[in-house]
This record gives sequence, C-alpha cells and structure tokens, in this order.
Amino acid sequence: MQYHLVKFISSLVCLLPAKVRQGIGRLIGSLCWPLVSAKRRRMAINNICRALGIDERQAYALVKASSLRFGPMFMEVLFMPRINKDNIGQFVKLQGQEHLAAALKMGRGAVLATAHSGNWELLGAALAMHGFPLVAVVQRQTNPAMDKFINEYRIRAGMHVTYKTGVREMVKLLCCGKIIGLLMDQDNHKDGVFVEFFSRLASTPQGAAALGRLNNAPIVPAFITANPDGTHTAIIHPPVVVEKTADRDSDLLITTQRLTKIIEDHVRQYPHEWFWLHNRWKTPPPTVN
Repeated sequence: MQYHLVKFISSLVCLLPAKVRQGIGRLIGSLCWPLVSAKRRRMAINNICRALGIDERQAYALVKASSLRFGPMFMEVLFMPRINKDNIGQFVKLQGQEHLAAALKMGRGAVLATAHSGNWELLGAALAMHGFPLVAVVQRQTNPAMDKFINEYRIRAGMHVTYKTGVREMVKLLCCGKIIGLLMDQDNHKDGVFVEFFSRLASTPQGAAALGRLNNAPIVPAFITANPDGTHTAIIHPPVVVEKTADRDSDLLITTQRLTKIIEDHVRQYPHEWFWLHNRWKTPPPTVN
C-alpha cells in the first residue's frame, strides 16, 4: 500500500512544472523543520560552531538551511522518472568527468567516494545516465516499501544496486571494471578508523581505501551541489591511488585521511548542503593509556 501510494505521488509530481515542484519542496522542508528535536538541533549547532568557528546565530542558520533542503531533495527524487540519459544534461552538469573516465581507463575498476552533501541520489543517477558503470552501495531501509521504491528508481537510472553487506559482490564488480559508489562521511562506530575531520578525530568508514588497495583501483572523490536556478553541478576530483606498502593498516589510515580532507574541503565550501543533523563525532576515539 505504501509503495503504491508513493509511486502515485511521484507520478503526480512528474506532471508539475519546475517552479511548482521547487515551491512544494521548500514548503515540505519548512513543515518538517519544527519536527527536528531541540537536542539534535543543539548537537548540530555545537558541531558547526566547533568545525567552522562561527557564532551560534550563524550556526543555527546553517543547520536550518541544511534541514530545509531535504524538502526539495525529496521532490527531486519523486521527479526522477522524468529524467533520462537524453535530458540529464538539463538537470545535472558534470565538472571533471575526465577524471572518472581516466580512472576507468586504468582497467582496474574505480571507487567513487562521496558524502551526504547536496542531492547524492541525483549524483549517482547523473553519473549512470552519463554512461558510467556505477554500483550504488546502499543501506537497506527499515521500511520495505520505501526500500523497494528508491532502489527501483536507482536501477531505472542505470545503477546496479547492492547492499553494504554484499562485500563479495562489490569486489567482484570492481574487478569487472565497475565503479563502486560509497558514502564515507558518517560515524562508523567502533568499526571505523579514526582520522581528523575539522580538526577532531572521527570514526570513519575505510571501505573506499580497502577496496582501492585490494584491486589497486583508483578512488575518485565526487560531490554534487545545487545551483541558484534549480539545476545541479557534479564535481569530480582527480583520482586518489592507495600507496600500497607492507603495512595494510597504515595504508588504509593514510588514504582515508586524504579522502576525508577532500570531503572536509567540500563541506567548507558548501556548508549549507551537508547533513549536519547527523552526529559525525558521536563515537569517541579510544583513550591512550
């Protein structure tokens, strides 16, 4: 029932002109903002103040902007059936696509390292529609109906979808020359490696570095940002290659730190588009005796 309801709403959204979709998106964001708990707002404000060195008033404005953007993002996802390989250029421009193309020419597959900044769902769809063999590594949704809905749209865009638990499949696809897309900017609890993010140690997923080292595959950082006219720009960086030594742990730590610094630089440039409501520094680093 939920699946068919969302599909029906999506079909209606696909009939609306851009300005109406954008207006509804802003309205949804405004209606959801009061639902964010005071505790989570305070956490986000404190983290922004520490990370960016700004006052609480400015931090409040940033965390609110970061939250409000989920309304327009939701509308963009619902509109995805109207986007295809023939018109994707009207919605998303690629900047630096030669870096991803060069990475694939190495013949070892590639890892796409990205973050919860901008509309990351649209980033994956845009790359796939531009002909890049992208594998979306996703978290299974707790709601089966929504999991089915979003994965259907990912596949429709041209992505191959696998869950985070499918490590063997990731390795196989990487060796077949695919691009493994990984989000690596959320707290990874005790399973992560601790690297500096905004001058604070944060538990960070090391999957991108591990896959890159395993197959000597280049790691390509990529992000997406919204333009004032409602379109988007995908920003693709030059590849990062893991410097492989006899010390695997050190290799993963160094590479994860390099990638995290690139993410930090992007967030500094577009702080209103990053997901500050997530507690990136939730897991404390181990104490040294």
